[in-house]
Amino acid sequence: MILLISVYIDLAIGLILAFLLLSLLVSGVNEAFVRLLGIRSKFLWAYLRDTLDGSEDGRSWIPSRIADVFAKLPFSRDDPRPVHSPDAAPAVVEPMRVDAATVPASEEAGEGVSEEIAEGVVPEAAAREAAEEAGTGGSLGSPESPDSSGLSGSSGSSGSPVDGGPAERPVPPVDMTARLYERLQEIDHPKGTRTSIANIPPERFSGAVMELVAAEEGGIDGLLAKLEAINSPLAGHLKGVWEGAQRDLPRFRKGVEDWFNGEMQRLSTLYARYVKWVVFALGVVLTLAFSMDALEYGKTLLRDNAYRAGVSAIAGGGGDGYAALKDKCAGTEIGLAEPYQCVTESLSSPALVKIFDHAIVSITIPPDGSADDPSFHWNGGAWWDRLITPGHWPGYLLTMVALLFGASFWWDVLRRLTGVRGDRS
Repeated sequence: MILLISVYIDLAIGLILAFLLLSLLVSGVNEAFVRLLGIRSKFLWAYLRDTLDGSEDGRSWIPSRIADVFAKLPFSRDDPRPVHSPDAAPAVVEPMRVDAATVPASEEAGEGVSEEIAEGVVPEAAAREAAEEAGTGGSLGSPESPDSSGLSGSSGSSGSPVDGGPAERPVPPVDMTARLYERLQEIDHPKGTRTSIANIPPERFSGAVMELVAAEEGGIDGLLAKLEAINSPLAGHLKGVWEGAQRDLPRFRKGVEDWFNGEMQRLSTLYARYVKWVVFALGVVLTLAFSMDALEYGKTLLRDNAYRAGVSAIAGGGGDGYAALKDKCAGTEIGLAEPYQCVTESLSSPALVKIFDHAIVSITIPPDGSADDPSFHWNGGAWWDRLITPGHWPGYLLTMVALLFGASFWWDVLRRLTGVRGDRS
């Protein structure tokens, strides 16, 4: 009974090691691709563009499809990342060059006109003229058109005037993403012409926001007014945090930190959802390229354990394992004339070492003491025969599903099974 349990434990460890090695290979290829193209950094700054400056022409910077994440985003000319600056962050933060007084005035005039129209005091045409004189550009209490963007500095429509033509009020060309980057230059490192920042600690983000607040004469209220003037979506987020903090500055900073931390968790979940499909695609490619049949590999492990048990029985003075040793060595080039060399060669080539023997290109490691170099062999014919054999398809499918769990999962399972504890110091 104990021997049977040992065999199954060896089988489990062997399978887990195989899945761990393949998962590490999948993760390595994916991480190399992500780092080479800067996908993670572009994904972060695409979100910041949407949050700080708003979408451009009604289109979000964050990709909505998996093809856009790993095809359009890495190779698009519209890189959402700011240009990398080797200089230190400016010692003095300049206030935003925006006349925030125009926004409250237009909103107040628009609200008054809307109330007069609702009460029937003035006709709508006269109300529009009064609104134009107040600086609303014919708006009936409506904010600028949602198509206006602080990224391009274009002007946004503010309603429908009497003559039917669009009355536009220019939006100040303020790049809030660039202003944020100025406060984060210390954590950047050179990698091409764009920033390589792929992770912003929440406390660092809240600190950057407080530096922007300190630059404004009106403090938080002044910053919020200017953000509203350039139609920045950040104004709504910060205003909600400011009111939720009951206009208390320390609580506001903590609220900004918590809000940004929640946004990063949501963004990480969205990114992981896209990456999961890429990992699955890489798992399919590597499984088929190495022709890794998990079921066949499990049988190989059991045969390997049976052979080793036979060798141990002979070494212990028993004759029960001689049959397994004889069958193993009889079909080799070594033959029964050199049983010790046969046993040495077999024990030095366990099933784990042969896991990639059926790959489209296999590698042969010479034995110890040999002057030969490792050699590569093209197994295209045998590999294709295995690939089109339906008997291997269930094993391929099992391997693909196993790789979806990732290397961290299989490493954790291996630690639990072997009793290895991680370093918690």
